[in-house]
Amino acid sequence: MLSLFLCYIQIVTIVRYKKKRYHRYLRWRPVDIAVASVIGVASSIIFWAADFLPFDGLQALIPGLGGLLNGLWLFAGPLAAIIIRKPGAAFYTEFLAAFFETFMGDFWGGVKTLLPGIIQGLGAEIAFCLFFYYVWNIWTTLFSGALSGVFCWLYSFLTDLQAIKLTGPYGLAYLYFTILSGTIVAGLFVWIVYKKIAMTGALDRFESGRQIRDKQSL
Repeated sequence: MLSLFLCYIQIVTIVRYKKKRYHRYLRWRPVDIAVASVIGVASSIIFWAADFLPFDGLQALIPGLGGLLNGLWLFAGPLAAIIIRKPGAAFYTEFLAAFFETFMGDFWGGVKTLLPGIIQGLGAEIAFCLFFYYVWNIWTTLFSGALSGVFCWLYSFLTDLQAIKLTGPYGLAYLYFTILSGTIVAGLFVWIVYKKIAMTGALDRFESGRQIRDKQSL
């Protein structure tokens, strides 16, 4: 009985220790806030530039094809999340990028720019939250980009496209192309960019950067 009790105490101690380490690992540091903010501001410039791409032209070519461009407004959240690896990183960065985009004078402005940023950031964040902020690999990054695309598509149909049926030909085509764009641009491309940056040593203050550098040195 005594040995079982001592074994139980040891297990509880280990669990508590790991739990404390895990909570400390999830706590935001000043460098996390700084890097997330830099990514958000830099992404806002790309967001603004993407406003001038021929979205309507693609829509006229094939209804729903314009969704292929949507990934250009979705990448900020997954990129920040995979680098910083803290709760809220995807949401914060996507919102910040949309916030600064409004000051550059986009086509929508105000709420119509901020609200999509909130919705899309939420989609990107949920993808990592479902894995308890514990799994950080290419698959969760692809999932984050895809889910952000789903939220982007849903927002469009709940606001600007209310008169169009979600499950109609246009709705399904727009969903497909938006998810495809989110998966490739905000998922695969983000993962490649993250790895390239990490290999330079610029992310050595983050575990995400050290992991890549350690593999590189093997």
